[in-house]
Amino acid sequence: MEHDGPVLPHAARACGHLPFRQALAGIVFRALPTRVLLYGVNDIVDAETDSLNPRKGSFMFGSRGAREQLAALKWQIVVVQMPFVMAFYFFVGPRILWWYALLLLAVGLYNAPGVGWKGRPPFDVLIQASYLLVFVLSSWLNKVPQLPWQTFLFGALFAMHSHIFGEVMDIEPDRLSRRRTTATSIGRVSAKFLIAAFLCVETGLGADLFSGLDRHGLPRLRCSLVLARCDSTVEEPGLSSERNAPLLVGWNAAALLGMLWNWTHSTLTHVRFPPQGLRT
Repeated sequence: MEHDGPVLPHAARACGHLPFRQALAGIVFRALPTRVLLYGVNDIVDAETDSLNPRKGSFMFGSRGAREQLAALKWQIVVVQMPFVMAFYFFVGPRILWWYALLLLAVGLYNAPGVGWKGRPPFDVLIQASYLLVFVLSSWLNKVPQLPWQTFLFGALFAMHSHIFGEVMDIEPDRLSRRRTTATSIGRVSAKFLIAAFLCVETGLGADLFSGLDRHGLPRLRCSLVLARCDSTVEEPGLSSERNAPLLVGWNAAALLGMLWNWTHSTLTHVRFPPQGLRT
């Protein structure tokens, strides 16, 4: 859900510009097949690490598949993509093949056993920018111009801070499995401050370039929540649901409010020019 925050305003902007079937296809694709591909491959590759992760095996934090389930998941990932490959080829033409090729390249770079970027910081964080392929597909389906580059920048930062948040939650099982991530490399406390730094930059971008309460207020709220759990001297236990329930509730509440605000106000689809900081 976290990564969907910047996606919704683009859908809102285009609601009056396209046939309902294309809008529905895009929404369903983002809600199910994209997740099956991204998280399904991740579950297959991370089977050993997930067995050490107490968060896994729950509705909120993801499944812990049995060997038989993971074996079946391989062909299920392919089957669920096929109707959308054909539908999108009909809607946007052969360029969808290039789009899928880039998506599969990103999935491969991140998950490839032994050489995958998920174990090579800082590439484990940087590759999260590949989520922005959804922005490109949304523009094609909605038959509207691509979003401004400032929105892509904001979306990339958004995806990266979300990923580091997950790494902090998984820092103990990642250490047990000897996986190197940005969080295990710099430490839990430094990773939390890094999340806060990302959020501060996002808040600044939102206040300066975009209009709307969400872009200014909610990242600041989330930054405060992270800083409230930071301790510059103590390596406390990970962001477990038991120890950090207020943080997790506040974090997801801010995400939901942000998605709702963007859906109704399209705050990320138009850049304010000149930026607020350059006005006299």
